[in-house]
Amino acid sequence: MDPITLTSERLRLRGFVPEDEDIVYAHCQDPAIRRWTTVPDPYPREAAAFFLNRLVPDGWRDDTDYSFAVEPLDGGPLIAATGLHDRGQGVWEVGFWLAPEQRGKGYMAEAVRTAAHWAFTGLGCVRLIWRAEVGNTGSRAVAERVGFTLEGVQRAGLLHHGTLRDAWIGSLLPSDFGLPSPVPHLPPRDAPPTVDPRPADRPEGSGTVGPGA
Repeated sequence: MDPITLTSERLRLRGFVPEDEDIVYAHCQDPAIRRWTTVPDPYPREAAAFFLNRLVPDGWRDDTDYSFAVEPLDGGPLIAATGLHDRGQGVWEVGFWLAPEQRGKGYMAEAVRTAAHWAFTGLGCVRLIWRAEVGNTGSRAVAERVGFTLEGVQRAGLLHHGTLRDAWIGSLLPSDFGLPSPVPHLPPRDAPPTVDPRPADRPEGSGTVGPGA
């Protein structure tokens, strides 16, 4: 697939271009981005060039990773990045980072919501997952604002800088956006009511008492 452009109320999500190298390099000097995301730490300029000239175009060409540069719709420099990563069988995973000076304005949730909507309507996504290392409360706050349901903790779920870390995991389904799913979803039925195994005609307390009674 060729890179596409998505828009929301305030933002434009476009394909990255090589000319983004300076600003990507600058944003990825932020300690929080290096601490919580999978970007290299330290982050040299060569990492930005490799991301823009190899990883991004390869992902779009192979239909495995769709990375978006996020910028204000009314003009201005790139402020964030988000991406959708193929996990197979209609499952995609979203990742993102936001420039430090832009935090607290709702931009990241808006961008992720826009990318998620496209995943459901353009990619046939049946389940979108979000993961973050336990303790990454900023990422979790974004996921919750978008509408992800927190499902629990994956032990050793993320490999980060050579160390396995426990990860929060959440999911978003097409139905959470009021959209149909390409594949039917059958939630579990309610548990059947508890049935007293004693015959109805046996007086209560007439049986023997066994272990665990």
